[in-house]
Amino acid sequence: MSLTSRVLIGLIAGLVIGVIISVVQTPALQAIAAAVEPIGALWVNAIRMTVVPLVVSLLIAGIASNTPGSVGRVGGRSMILFVTLVAGGAVFTALVAPAAFNLVEFDTDTFAALRAGAPSGQADLPPFRDWIINLIPSNPVRAAADGAMLPLIVFTVIFALAMTRLDAKDREPLLNFFRAIAAAMFVVVEWILVVAPIGVFFLVLPLAAETGVGLVGALGFFLVIVCGMLVVGILALYPVATLFGGVGLRQFAKACAPAQALAFSTRSSLATLPVMLDAAHRELKIPAQITGVVLPVAVSLFKFASPIARAGGTFFIARLYGIDLGFAEIATITAAIAGLSFYSPGIPSGGLFIMTPIYIALGLPVEGVGLLIALDLIPDMFITTGNVTADMVAVTIIGRFNNPATSGTSSVNDSAS
Repeated sequence: MSLTSRVLIGLIAGLVIGVIISVVQTPALQAIAAAVEPIGALWVNAIRMTVVPLVVSLLIAGIASNTPGSVGRVGGRSMILFVTLVAGGAVFTALVAPAAFNLVEFDTDTFAALRAGAPSGQADLPPFRDWIINLIPSNPVRAAADGAMLPLIVFTVIFALAMTRLDAKDREPLLNFFRAIAAAMFVVVEWILVVAPIGVFFLVLPLAAETGVGLVGALGFFLVIVCGMLVVGILALYPVATLFGGVGLRQFAKACAPAQALAFSTRSSLATLPVMLDAAHRELKIPAQITGVVLPVAVSLFKFASPIARAGGTFFIARLYGIDLGFAEIATITAAIAGLSFYSPGIPSGGLFIMTPIYIALGLPVEGVGLLIALDLIPDMFITTGNVTADMVAVTIIGRFNNPATSGTSSVNDSAS
């Protein structure tokens, strides 16, 4: 049985058993669900421990093996593709979400208690100026230890570009060192993937046991509309990959499935990075010189699904509070959230907190941000799945239109196979 099938079985089994525990409400079963939760957390930690050495080694091997010009082409095309896909998702949301919420009639008093108990939409966020300054870390080791991926990637890119200016006798030992690190980390990833179905099962079971179907029942129309839009956005990515990436639909779906299952259960794009790197090489046959550059940047910057959910949530808040939005307001909200998706602080629901200035500027209730945070659990599963799918689309397309400059150099993934 393939890894994809085993992971999906683990995901479905965890959801079904968790929902049964939630419905039965037996203290013994709930205690068991709580007791097994650390098993899933341990598995996620095992994945996360591979991320920093894998990202650094792959970026260095991918960039330093190429000329600066070819690296610039890959990076430039990646950013153009990121912006294009985010813009497409944002336009889709602006056209569909307001009309969809207007079709639904509901009693706002039903949500009065939820609004009253919602957390504050305010948070101590780093100013945008500080975010820009911190892009270049004063201490790269500290950035790695803190898991600050974007500053770490910036340092790694600078270091790798500097390596391209070294003589071959100095560059090759460094290249071989980082290729060996990447190869060893891929071996560790293979070990972790062996127990992936068990890890996914124990991640999802406590979550489903805790939430059950109650939240879906109380806020069904909001979740159906937002999650439905996210599903449509995810499905729309498949023909994009086949048309512009030159891969078969079945091949692309098979490559995405393990990362999607992991994204749905962990709600962390970063945790799926090792799985995406492995699938892009094994299933899509994309060289490591491409995957090692595009995917680490994508998981740090590219959040395709975030504007769909966040803009959709904002239109829901406007409907909930009886605020009519015109064309200008809808366009402003969509464009602002799409732009802010590339700036996401490393805090829980950071993508929601950064919308507070938009709410203030447009006269929307800031309390609505807190409400969206309270409802964010289920949509966030679909958001992460959408982001991961878009990352795979991006690396597929970039892989088709960019041939590595050093095609004769064996990839680090080949050595790990």
